[in-house]
Amino acid sequence: MAEADIRTNLERVQAAIVGACQRVGRSPDEVLLIGVSKTVEVERIQHAIAAGVPALGENRVQEARGKIEVLGRPVPWHLIGPLQTNKARDAVRLFDWIHSVDRLELATELDRRARAGGRTVDALLEVNVAEEPQKSGARPGEIKPLLDAIAGLRGIRIRGLMAIPPAGADAEQARPHFRRLRELRDAAGLPHLSMGMSGDFEVAVEEGATMVRVGTAIFGPRAPVTRPPR
Repeated sequence: MAEADIRTNLERVQAAIVGACQRVGRSPDEVLLIGVSKTVEVERIQHAIAAGVPALGENRVQEARGKIEVLGRPVPWHLIGPLQTNKARDAVRLFDWIHSVDRLELATELDRRARAGGRTVDALLEVNVAEEPQKSGARPGEIKPLLDAIAGLRGIRIRGLMAIPPAGADAEQARPHFRRLRELRDAAGLPHLSMGMSGDFEVAVEEGATMVRVGTAIFGPRAPVTRPPR
């Protein structure tokens, strides 16, 4: 995709965020747009950076490592995909924000790695807001005890909640899940909500998102992921 197309797409998404904020009396400055660059080649990411994307999001530590080595850190990098504890050291080194803390074991390892590196990592607690059995994330009833346990760790700072609504939900079907996450965030007294993707980010903004994770609407359709034979 040409740089002009990515710039147009980015401007369209930014205008939609402004419109959603206006509908509910919010300031657009309250919403961070994260351009999700998973499976996107470096050239297109460079186009988005040149067009002014404010942050970039990756799903996998290994894929992000190669991109960050080439691109550097012109904008903050967010890890938005699941994280295994054995990748915690690299995650702390590579990312400014980690959106997918979902268990105490992971938080403890991130804390250890962050303190060893002399930093405090900003993170979000991933919530399985619909309590889907196949999905990762803390259940709503687990949020408070997990936050209480993490509060004693010095190397990790939980700044908010993140969730992905059930697969197949359209924007309006996702709204109750976004609203529920906002209620859980408010109850926890945290500032941030990471929710909303290309198909539903406007509704997420209307429901209080402070971070939206938008890939296809900026970068265009992704190529199918091909995996080598086993």
